Amino acid sequence: MLDPSSSEEESDELLDEERRDALLAAGGGSSPRSLPPPPRDPRGREGGAGRAASPSPSVLSEGREEQERLQREEREKRLRLQLYVFIARCIAHPFNAKQPTDMARRQQKLNKQQLQTLKERFQAFLNGETQIVADEAFCNAVRSYYEVFLKSDRVARMVHSGGCSANDFRDVFKKNIEKRVRSLPEIDGLSKETVLSSWLAKYDAIYRGEEDFCKQPNRMALSAVSELILSKEQLYEMFQQILGIKKLEHQLIYNACQLDNADEQAAQIRRELDGRLQLAEQMARERKFPKFITREMENMYIEELRSSVNLLMANLESLPVSKGGPEFKLQKLKRSQNSAFLDIGDENEVQLSKSDVVLSFTLEIVIMEVQGLKSVAPNRIVYCTMEVEGGEKLQTDQAEASRPQWGTQGDFTTTHPRPVVKVKLFTESTGVLALEDKELGRVVLYPTSNSSKSPDLHKMIVPKNSQDSDLKIKLAVRMDKPPHMKHCGYLYALGQKVWKRWKKRYFVLVQVSQYTFAMCSYREKKSEPQELMQLEGYTVDYTAPHTGLQGGRMFFNAVKEGDTVIFASDDEQDRILWVQAMYRATGQSYKPVPASQAQKMNPKGGDVSADISPLYTDRGQKHGMEEFISANPCKFDHAFLFQLLQRQTLDHRLNDSYSCLGWFSPGQVFVLDEYCARYGVRGCHRHLCYLNELIEHSENGSVIDPTLLHYSFAFCASHVHGNRPDGIGTVSVEEKERFEEIKDRLSSLLENQISHFRYCFPFGRPEGALKATLSLLERVLMKDIATPIPAEEVKKVVRKCLEKAALINYTRLTEYAKIEEAMNQATPARKLEEVLHLAELCIEVLQQNEEHHSEGREAFAWWPELLAEHAEKFLSLYSVDMDSALEAQPQDSWDSFPLFQLLNNSLRNDTFLCNGKFHKHLQEIFVPMVIRYIDLMESSIAQSIHRGLEQESWQPVKSITNSLPNVALPKVPSLPLNLPQMPSFTTPTWMTSMYESTNGSATSEDLFWKLDALQMFVFDLHWPEPEFAHHLEQRLKLMATDMIEACVKRTRIAFEVKLQKTNKSTDLRIPSSLCTMFNVLVDAKKQTAKLCILEGGQEQQYHSKIDDLVEETVKEIISLLVSKVVSVLEGVLSKLSRYDEGTFFSSLVSFTVKAAAKYVDVPKPGMDLADTYIMFVRQNQDILREKVNEEMYIEKLFDQWYSGSMKVICMWLADRLDLQLHIYQLKTLIKIVKKTYRDFRLQGVMEGTLNSKTYDTVHSRLTVEEATVSVTDAGGLQGITMKDSDEEEG
Repeated sequence: MLDPSSSEEESDELLDEERRDALLAAGGGSSPRSLPPPPRDPRGREGGAGRAASPSPSVLSEGREEQERLQREEREKRLRLQLYVFIARCIAHPFNAKQPTDMARRQQKLNKQQLQTLKERFQAFLNGETQIVADEAFCNAVRSYYEVFLKSDRVARMVHSGGCSANDFRDVFKKNIEKRVRSLPEIDGLSKETVLSSWLAKYDAIYRGEEDFCKQPNRMALSAVSELILSKEQLYEMFQQILGIKKLEHQLIYNACQLDNADEQAAQIRRELDGRLQLAEQMARERKFPKFITREMENMYIEELRSSVNLLMANLESLPVSKGGPEFKLQKLKRSQNSAFLDIGDENEVQLSKSDVVLSFTLEIVIMEVQGLKSVAPNRIVYCTMEVEGGEKLQTDQAEASRPQWGTQGDFTTTHPRPVVKVKLFTESTGVLALEDKELGRVVLYPTSNSSKSPDLHKMIVPKNSQDSDLKIKLAVRMDKPPHMKHCGYLYALGQKVWKRWKKRYFVLVQVSQYTFAMCSYREKKSEPQELMQLEGYTVDYTAPHTGLQGGRMFFNAVKEGDTVIFASDDEQDRILWVQAMYRATGQSYKPVPASQAQKMNPKGGDVSADISPLYTDRGQKHGMEEFISANPCKFDHAFLFQLLQRQTLDHRLNDSYSCLGWFSPGQVFVLDEYCARYGVRGCHRHLCYLNELIEHSENGSVIDPTLLHYSFAFCASHVHGNRPDGIGTVSVEEKERFEEIKDRLSSLLENQISHFRYCFPFGRPEGALKATLSLLERVLMKDIATPIPAEEVKKVVRKCLEKAALINYTRLTEYAKIEEAMNQATPARKLEEVLHLAELCIEVLQQNEEHHSEGREAFAWWPELLAEHAEKFLSLYSVDMDSALEAQPQDSWDSFPLFQLLNNSLRNDTFLCNGKFHKHLQEIFVPMVIRYIDLMESSIAQSIHRGLEQESWQPVKSITNSLPNVALPKVPSLPLNLPQMPSFTTPTWMTSMYESTNGSATSEDLFWKLDALQMFVFDLHWPEPEFAHHLEQRLKLMATDMIEACVKRTRIAFEVKLQKTNKSTDLRIPSSLCTMFNVLVDAKKQTAKLCILEGGQEQQYHSKIDDLVEETVKEIISLLVSKVVSVLEGVLSKLSRYDEGTFFSSLVSFTVKAAAKYVDVPKPGMDLADTYIMFVRQNQDILREKVNEEMYIEKLFDQWYSGSMKVICMWLADRLDLQLHIYQLKTLIKIVKKTYRDFRLQGVMEGTLNSKTYDTVHSRLTVEEATVSVTDAGGLQGITMKDSDEEEG
């Protein structure tokens, strides 16, 4: 390679060439996680001492391995040091990149200890060991969160991988409670947003406990601020940790590289860029190019190299001369073409004018005191004035001549590099005619930027005849050094074009811009230089003394083709400073070395230059850093170095305290960007290395953001396919091959992640990762960036992944549930229990998939469809275990119905899974079981009705119905099988009233309960297939109709039989069994509407009119009962018939009563009969009221009873229309009629019924009879009357 300077020594070139060759060779075969060994040094320097003979092969092998390990560690250390030198220069003087401020803020990651502490805190809350007050709903939400999320092994793995933050935990809880709160009923005055906020605040309180996770006092300070904009010191510290650089090594590098000297860093950049340009020129001449996909790209590659260097030069040129310094006051150079200025060559140089290098200086003059003032009285007033010639004049405060002290500072601005400062001492004139104060002395100073800035005594010039011969003034003059003045001082100079006379002049090295420097000579009180020389293209070096020149002892020169300028200073130190400043300004690669040092390094004489370059700094030489500091960056393989740097930085980033997901921090991005730009690392290489590292970390279990993978992959794809994402149009064969390799690896990784989506993205974390993964997969499957891949191809790949996912998820689920062990050795009941538990887990998995992984629909609209196919595949695997367990169950065992209910309730509410493959399979299994179950239940109920009614005692069953919900269905002895027991059902709504009153018989209650429980059980099945569900409903309704019809008919017969066995006297009391039968019919009427009516109201079309049957039966038993009680009244009236007028019995009774009344009190005949009947009516009314539960039917019964009674009395009176009633008949009838009327009115019989025509006829006849008796026998009725005003008791 050609060096930037023709004076480069051969030995330095050989050393650098060896180092570069080593790195190039290392870059080709490096392992992913270790630094590569460079090739063996032919001179044996790395091998150390010569190999000694070994007594045994094993000892020799161990010694060689240890030696190789030490050599490898030494190489790695040297490589890291060299890399740190380059990084430190990027940090010290960046000119391409800035720290980004728009990157997403990363959250702190959780570790295992924090997760365990978090579990303990939530467990303490659930155990009631905290002071946090919470309602039941919040406790249930926390319990679900604790059991499902915190205790999940998937969360533990995610925490272990470093991809989980406290914010992820809070987001999962928030999503969980949002669903719960939305399902809560509305509460007046309390919004659901308020409830959410309150629950989140309580969650935060539980999460924090006694200490806040967000406050980690023991964390490193650098890690705490790594997400912020970092200072240079913080960046140095970060990369010392990344590369394992010691603090002492950093300090040595910092000082030797002069990282705090912006001029030195800018000069280093200029030398590097110049070297890169010459390297490109050499490559173009020798035609040694990387292998590109087409030969046309070779010339394009050279142009790209030149363009990139020119861009860097423009970036450097755009920087201010001294960052952070005073405002740059030099005039801007006007250039028509920036590229012309940046090209090397005399023909394109921009000539500076004298006005371009005008400087601006600030002077501070501080007057302290005056000494030796004797000519003025002590009480006289004195003061000083100060001025910079050509500017304003300032004055100090006044002081007494006895104490001439001030400490006054004056600030001046001037453009003169060699200003003249005048300070004068005055005393106030006391004369009346004096116009000016008297001058006592003056001093004239010529300060420069190099002058002493400390206060000094200066002898003042006094007027003639003054007594103050030893007058002195103490003052300080401080003249600043502008940022663009790089050096100044007095030199002798002689040149061919400028400074053509050898004499001493005042020189200033001025930096006009980053690439433009000028050597200017100034006279006193002049702003513009007398002469100037641009340093572009010159090379500065030390020279031997020129004997023909008088003045100056230490010589150096600046040489350029066609021109040589000789300089000389008065001392060695001044010469060294001047040469160093000019060396930085010229941008030359050769570094001058004083002859004295060269003599020390080569005391025997000979060619000194061969050994000078590596050893010019004593400090660096002492600590072994000079090799790394003086290394030429252009001779290193920066692509390999950057790969190493990026790898180490990513490892450090993934191990810090933030959940970065592979994203670099702003400071790391800044340094990597600057390194790539400064040292020419191609963007495609950078992203390929990044992708390789990210994929490797992801394969090893780290959580990597797929959006980050997508960004780097899209960049590389655009580059390889010629879209120039960074302006680079050349594509090397290596880049294309590596891209194809990365593409294959990335495709495999993404397919694996989708196949393990429950474990790679647990609970939807990181947020949006699944969506980004699917989008990236689509991008990876594209053959090029312009042709979109057909949706069906992507769908096919994703479908295949989800099929694998179903097997993976189910396998892990069965391992978690340990289902294999249970299924192999368990009893049928145990197998069913395990399968039921496994079904719960499967449903939970599917619900979590829907809840946490449905974001895929944002990437592809068909994602829900494939997720449903995945669920079907998942359930098909479960169906194998389910079928096996169900086949092991004994015949006519009904314990498996809860399994159907559990699965069906989950599937029927899912749009995609309802009536899907598994759902239909489930129905096919259970259809025969349901039909068999209903058949057996029908037989059981029919036999229970038959046998129950035959043995029925018709006693009320209040005590039985209180515990009916817990009573198992009875077994029918005639059926040799286990009758089905109800899996679960709710208490029928009609059973609420039975706790307050008696009801039907045991058989009827049992019937209604069985029918209701059976219908509720079938309803709770929620059979998904509409036709079969309708068939079941219809069959049960018709079954209920048949059963109730049979029960009603049998009850009607039993009622009639029982009623016939009762007597017809007034001793008749309606038995409770008849009331129970009545109640059975009443309940049958009520249950018909619930158990027998189809939703369409079509029951009547399929079966007998059960309502009409019940109604007719009720009417019949009411008629029978009324006939029975009316027959009692007929018996009473038949007894009264004995007193009919004209009968023998009537005359006999009348005579006997009258005769006996003369001697004793004879009871009133007929009143016992009336009282007995009235008691009969009242007691039977009370029995019916108490024991019959239907008010409407009681009212009908009483209406008919009353009407029948009045009709019988009316007919009895009509038969005696021509006869006068006996006094006793009249009294009895009046009492019976009046009491009957009153009692039935009290029982609620309507006025229309009470005051019927029959009653009016009876009332009229009895009133007439009463009037007749009152005329013929005034005391016969003894106060009994039909009038309403009577006060008769009873």
